[in-house]
Amino acid sequence: MNIVWLLVLMVFYNGVASNGGSTNVSTRPEFVNVGAVFSFNSIVGKVAKVAIEAAIEDVNSDPAVLGGTKMIVQMQDSNYSGFLGIVEALRFMEKDTVAIIGPQNAVTAHIISHITNELQVPLLSFSVTDPTLSSLQFPFFVRTTQNDLHQMAAVAAMIDHYEWKEVIALYVDDDYGRNGIAALGDMLAERRCKISYKAPLVLDPNQSNITDLLVKVALTESRIIVLHAYAGWGPQVFTVAKYLGMMGTGYVWIATHWLTTQIDTNSPLPSSMMDDMQGVLTLRMYTPETELKRKFVSRWSNLTSGQTSKGKIGLNAYGLYAYDTVWLLAHAINAFFDQGGNISFSNDSRLTQLRRGDLNLDAMSIFNGGNLLLRNILQVNMTGITGPVKFTPDRNLIHQVFEIINVIGTGIRKIGYWSNYSGLSVVPPEYTKPPNRSSSNQSLYGVIWPGQTTQKPRGWVFPNNGRHLKIGVPKHVSFREFVSYAEGNDMFTGYCIDVFTAALNMLPYAVPYKLIPFGDGIKNPRSTELVHKIQTGEFDGAIGDIAIITNRTRMADFTQPFIESGLVVVAPVRTTLNSNPWAFLRPFNPMMWGITAAFFLIVGTVVWILEHRLNDDFRGPPKKQIVTILWFSFSTWFFAHRENTVSTLGRLVLIIWLFVVLIINSSYTASLTSILTVQQLSSSVKGLDTLLASNDPIGYQQGSFSRGYLTDELNVDESRLVPLIMPDDYAKALKDGPQRGGVAAVIDERAYIELFLSSRCDFSIVGQEFTKTGWGFAFARDSPLSVDMSTAILKLSENGDLQRIHDKWLISSGCASQGAKLQVDRLQLKSFWGLFVLCGSACFLALIIYFINMLRQFSKHYTEEVISAGSSMSARLQTFISFVDEKEEEVKSRSKRRQMERMSNRSASEDESMYNSKRRHIDQSS
Repeated sequence: MNIVWLLVLMVFYNGVASNGGSTNVSTRPEFVNVGAVFSFNSIVGKVAKVAIEAAIEDVNSDPAVLGGTKMIVQMQDSNYSGFLGIVEALRFMEKDTVAIIGPQNAVTAHIISHITNELQVPLLSFSVTDPTLSSLQFPFFVRTTQNDLHQMAAVAAMIDHYEWKEVIALYVDDDYGRNGIAALGDMLAERRCKISYKAPLVLDPNQSNITDLLVKVALTESRIIVLHAYAGWGPQVFTVAKYLGMMGTGYVWIATHWLTTQIDTNSPLPSSMMDDMQGVLTLRMYTPETELKRKFVSRWSNLTSGQTSKGKIGLNAYGLYAYDTVWLLAHAINAFFDQGGNISFSNDSRLTQLRRGDLNLDAMSIFNGGNLLLRNILQVNMTGITGPVKFTPDRNLIHQVFEIINVIGTGIRKIGYWSNYSGLSVVPPEYTKPPNRSSSNQSLYGVIWPGQTTQKPRGWVFPNNGRHLKIGVPKHVSFREFVSYAEGNDMFTGYCIDVFTAALNMLPYAVPYKLIPFGDGIKNPRSTELVHKIQTGEFDGAIGDIAIITNRTRMADFTQPFIESGLVVVAPVRTTLNSNPWAFLRPFNPMMWGITAAFFLIVGTVVWILEHRLNDDFRGPPKKQIVTILWFSFSTWFFAHRENTVSTLGRLVLIIWLFVVLIINSSYTASLTSILTVQQLSSSVKGLDTLLASNDPIGYQQGSFSRGYLTDELNVDESRLVPLIMPDDYAKALKDGPQRGGVAAVIDERAYIELFLSSRCDFSIVGQEFTKTGWGFAFARDSPLSVDMSTAILKLSENGDLQRIHDKWLISSGCASQGAKLQVDRLQLKSFWGLFVLCGSACFLALIIYFINMLRQFSKHYTEEVISAGSSMSARLQTFISFVDEKEEEVKSRSKRRQMERMSNRSASEDESMYNSKRRHIDQSS
């Protein structure tokens, strides 16, 4: 085969050169020659042969397809041999063949594509899915089936859907297998997944080959296995895997569409074969259920009735694509003739120089109409038994859809679909609707996994190869309560070690590991360097007091934090009593004082308005009324107001206000008492801002990330930074202060400082914590152990074990919490705004009701005065103001007096009218 391949490349690869000597046929010839080459007895080939013969019969029986021209397809059996496939392709080139259907496998297709490129004969393959057969390198190769690029995208989508990160690729070591797995690697990389181990198999493996390879696979970490094989020997892999115990609980097997080809063609499979593949997931090329497909399926038993000597032949997806390939070529040839295409062949000038010898290569000729026919093939737009047949610009079929199948019992169950249009779904893609590829819309039905379980496998285990995880642990000199290393017995103890051990015990599997010290034991090691060792592969993980900061997360994956620990400032403090003469103002902040004073005036004014017309205590000259408002307002602070309220609205406002005053008064008294009687802590350093504003030296823990944070983020000059190691170094530097060679303050993580302060009452945290970090365990990127350990840490937190471990190692004395703040917080407006809103709403509502009532009374008692005063706005306003200022009793008395006068005037008028009437009557009688 290699000799022929080299010969073909030498003859054909360097370009096309042609001259005269052409054979011409009329525009609409009586027949056209088409070749077909594949293995007749293979699982794919025996179905394709029947389908192609049926398609040829259907095309030739319909004169409307080729206008009376007959398509003659010469089929040659490659008999599983790539060499014979190449030879048969060369023989087709001697017989004025306009197109070739096939070959069946990718290896042969690569070689024959070089020949068809040279001789410009379109090569249409219904079974080669190799994605590397691109249109750029092989322009005359046309794939009329699904592309493995999309099949591997479907596999990657499934792996991402089930939240697995690593897979093992088990594949046949040829162009089909290697290139398909390469495409899978690219698709997985797009989803931040990867192939952790590649396991190639020889082209025709025996049981020994398969066993040796599966033993290696069993020793790896991942339990997600993608099997990309051939249908002929693929099931044998499952048989060996079951024998080795690799078809049980915890394993996941994903087979490409070769498995459904086997099942569809030879169904029903023997029960022993089905038992070997229980729980396997596989793919099937999807073809929609159309009337054309149903008719062809109903014909299938008749088409295969005479070819069942070796058993029943089922219809698989490749048979459907083979049938449509013939029709696609027929439509393209018809369009070729319609456009004036002429079947003619020209001799290759370089082949004529090879007439010596017995190969007879000069008999092959170039198809002059090859480019026109190729264009017509790519422009076909028809509906076949596989659905719409149309090519995209990159020469793939327009609809790339796969069914996802779960092998269960004696049959299979469909759990969903994948398409390049809408991703994963439980229904076929609907191209009339816009695609929805959101993660929430990607779904599949439930799966019965290997081992007859419905619980999704974790997807990985620790490899059973005797290797222990190498876990780096910082060899600290200070704060040994967190991590301590005993040189004599090579053991670690401490808070972090106990948390790690407890989390490991929560995992549902055993983790073999070995703790390895990191550091020289003389000074504290840098945690960033320890995490970097994970990135370089020296360690598999790192535990200890490792803060989770940005640059470290770029090197490794961290677990959920098991302790919160941001940076704080600790400084010396002294205890004093607050003897400030203005200390009585400290309970409230300025905003609180201002709002309180404003509400005293507002409430006094509202009560005055509500009581002015009814209560004599709120009447009098303007000067007296202003004094009354001020006195009444502020006397309510002490509940010493002497004015009575008589109106209902006034009493309502006053009751609500007195409740507010009671709360404010009580809070003020309590805060002032605390300020004047409780000892306060004071320090020259008030927090981070005052420390940065000065030029005093700052201490930090040697080896901590705080040094980098101060220099890089806060721009502190390195000359101000003083490295400290032991807690005693902290205490001495803080006591000495800047004047005696010490430091003004120390900046370190809260966990260290709280332990430091637990026995030292002369120091305290000043200001607020200015970073928010935590400590976690680090593992290699994409390690599944980081996720499981995070879950275990959360469980420890929920059941209280994490707190018990904390109390065991880090329990604090009374000193730790003494003076965490340097002063009692002032009472803020935000603590009382609800009360002020309630009081303000009551005042506003009372005023609205009051003025509505005033308008109603004014319209009742002063209508005539307003009319007599004319329509002047100023006159009406003056009348209304006068009405509001009057006492209500006077208004009612005057109104009553006016009513009596009107009644008296009305009576006198009636008497006079009666007298005049009688007088007229007497005069008329006279």
